[in-house]
Amino acid sequence: MRRIRLILEYNGAAYAGWQVQQNGVSIQGLLEKELNKITGAATKLTGSGRTDSGVHALAQVAHFDTESRMEAGKFAFALNAGLPRDIRVRYSDETDMNFHARYGAYMKHYRYALYTGPHSRAFLRDTALHVHAKLDEEKLQSAAAKLIGTHDFRAFMAAGGRVKSTVREIYSSAWSSCGSLLYYDIEGNGFLYNMVRIIVGTMLEIAKGAIFGDAFLTAFKTGSRQALGATAPAHGLTLVRVCYEGFDTAKVLGEL
Repeated sequence: MRRIRLILEYNGAAYAGWQVQQNGVSIQGLLEKELNKITGAATKLTGSGRTDSGVHALAQVAHFDTESRMEAGKFAFALNAGLPRDIRVRYSDETDMNFHARYGAYMKHYRYALYTGPHSRAFLRDTALHVHAKLDEEKLQSAAAKLIGTHDFRAFMAAGGRVKSTVREIYSSAWSSCGSLLYYDIEGNGFLYNMVRIIVGTMLEIAKGAIFGDAFLTAFKTGSRQALGATAPAHGLTLVRVCYEGFDTAKVLGEL
C-alpha cells in the first residue's frame, strides 16, 4: 500500500463544497470518482479541511492510499485528464504513510477578497465580494490586529461545528489593498466552521460603523455570537496555503 499526496486548486462556485454530499456535486466526490477509474479500486480521499460551497482553493492538500503502481507524479496528469477545468491537480507525490492531510497541518492561510468599486465586476463575481460602501480601513486593520494570539473562538463557530476544543492560535491577521480590491489574510493553526467568514462579516460592520470596534474582545470574553456581525458570503474566501513539517505548499508550488 502507498500513500499519495496531492495539491489541488479549484474554483468552488459550481460545487456543494469539498465534502461528499448526498445532494449536490462535491469536489471530493469528483476526485474520488476519477481515482476509482485510475486505480481500479474504491479510493477514499482525505483533505486538509472541508471548504464550504462556493469557497475556493489555491492549495488544498489531500491524500489517498492505493496499491496502484502508477508513478506518483503521473497521478496529477491522469486526474486532470478527467476532471472539470475548474478543478486542477497542481502536484502529486508519494509520501510517508504517517502523513495525514488533515491532522498533520500546523498552519493554514486563508484570504478573503473584497471589491469596493461602484459597479460589480463580471470577472470577480465568483471570487470577490462586492461592497459598495465606505469602509474605514484603519478600523479594519485595528480589528484584524486584535485577533493575533491564542484565543477561545467558540463565539466564531457557526451552528453545526463539532470540535473538541475551540481554542485557536492566530499567527497573522491583516488587510492589504490594490486599487479597489481589499484583501484580508489570516494565518493560524486551525479554523472553526465558518470562522473566517464570521470574522470578515464582523470587520465589515465595524468598518461601516454599525458595531463597536471591541466586538472581538467582547466575543472572546463572553463566548457569545451576539457580539459579532453577519457571516460574510462564501465566494470571497480562498484557501491559499497549508503547511506541514517538511512540506509547505507555497514552496512546492513556487518551484514548479
